[in-house]
Amino acid sequence: MTWMSKKHRSLFVMMLLSVAARAQEVEMATGLRASGKIYVVVAVLATIFTGIVVYLVSLDRRIKRLEKEEKG
Repeated sequence: MTWMSKKHRSLFVMMLLSVAARAQEVEMATGLRASGKIYVVVAVLATIFTGIVVYLVSLDRRIKRLEKEEKG
């Protein structure tokens, strides 16, 4: 057996890749920040994320209601 398990190795590799990804400057992001359009991108992403969360919460409520009706 090695001193590092497969799970720990994959975690270590993922950590290294995330550090390498943060070290790179993305030209598109720099351009968006310079022109102020980054706020539009963030707003759109926040809207999409909020929509997904609202949809999942409503879906969960419907499923719970159906399960309750099925039992009762």
